[in-house]
Amino acid sequence: MIRTFTAAALAAAAVASPAMAQSPRADQLAFRDLYKELIEINTTLSVGSCTAASEAMAARLKSAGFADEDLKIIVSPDRPKDGNLVATLKGTDAKAKPILLLAHIDVVEANRADWERDPFKLVEENGFFYARGAADDKAQAAVWVDTLARYKTEGFKPRRTIRMALTCGEETPDTFNGVQYLIKNHRELMDAAFVLNEGAGGRLDSQGQRVSLGIQAGEKVYQDYTLEVTNPGGHSSAPVRDNAIYHLSQGLARLGEYDFPVKLNDAVRGNFIQMAKIEGGPMGEAMAAVAKDPSNAAAVAAVARDPGRNSMMRTTCVATMVNAGHAPNALPQRARANVNCRILPGEGVEATREALVKVLADPAIKVTTVGEPSPVTPPPVLNKQIMGPVETVSAKLWPGVPVVPVMATGATDGRFLNAVGVPTYGLTGMFSEPTGNGAHGLNEKMRVRSLYEGRDFLYEVVKLYANQK
Repeated sequence: MIRTFTAAALAAAAVASPAMAQSPRADQLAFRDLYKELIEINTTLSVGSCTAASEAMAARLKSAGFADEDLKIIVSPDRPKDGNLVATLKGTDAKAKPILLLAHIDVVEANRADWERDPFKLVEENGFFYARGAADDKAQAAVWVDTLARYKTEGFKPRRTIRMALTCGEETPDTFNGVQYLIKNHRELMDAAFVLNEGAGGRLDSQGQRVSLGIQAGEKVYQDYTLEVTNPGGHSSAPVRDNAIYHLSQGLARLGEYDFPVKLNDAVRGNFIQMAKIEGGPMGEAMAAVAKDPSNAAAVAAVARDPGRNSMMRTTCVATMVNAGHAPNALPQRARANVNCRILPGEGVEATREALVKVLADPAIKVTTVGEPSPVTPPPVLNKQIMGPVETVSAKLWPGVPVVPVMATGATDGRFLNAVGVPTYGLTGMFSEPTGNGAHGLNEKMRVRSLYEGRDFLYEVVKLYANQK
């Protein structure tokens, strides 16, 4: 029997049966070729070249019709392999601020001996793409290049200028960071009404069903602190209570028992409200209660049993490394620990150091900030201008899947742009499993369906943003 289906019915069927196999469209196969090329250019800090990747992506855009003047490969003179690509699709309204599409093209190191597959060869297997950078962040970088190329070949004339920056050094910012370099040396290329960046995707349940689509507003600040106790030491045959290791360990024990205050920003409160409705049950009730009243101790304790959600609602600090003593038969002259903090947006690095001093409650423990502090800024606002296009396209592609605000507990290059007044949002439209995609770890992967869906989603969303008044 022959049956006909409406578009809505087909969309519903796709949601209900995410494992349905569909042959890739011709345009998806062409995109896959671009994605493969970018993946297979090694861009690790040790032996790779972001400059080579930038040149390859610029060639793709040039073949789509971009003029040389609209393709800039920007390389720091002392970092020849850390090149960045900035491409511009000019808008029709010179008074309208551009929008910026951001993605980093450098990747974390990957040892072939540890991986099941060659990390620098794109492998498609059982519905997933496997490779270093398959998700973080070459998926979005490839989509941005593909999107601009499609706009150019279609003759799309956006109201706002669309600018794309593929940058190097997000994974190793202490060595070099392309976004910081561009802000310092080419600020005019980074100014925008807002930025779309990595940082949020969609959630799938354990059966592969779509649960929610995330949009990130704000991220916690990464900051290390050194705790150090120094002591004259002495012979271990004549111990004293004034022991550097005891001072440090007792201070760390106090830190281990301490919880920073709960402070919900708009993104976290919105996330708790939405996820409470989606998940239900005791955790849903607890999240709803915390969103309503962050001083509800019982509800906070229930939510805090989930480490990820605990980190969303408060600053966290945890001991990650300890080093003490200099000889097995001597009293320690020094005991040192590293404490890693993830600080809520808007809270200060120095204020957090002072809080640590109070929690450790021992003047013998010296607390110092490691490195140059990251910028700390309030999260950008999720207004109708930002949310409208996301909700419109999401409802079209995935009916019934809610859009949920999130705050990243990690860090992206968005922190540098937010700090100079350029609001930056995480948005990919790419759904992943509850267990994650292996970013920074072994056998990193991206669901094939999710990559192609994210490509379609971002193509339409950026068009709506680019034509906003």
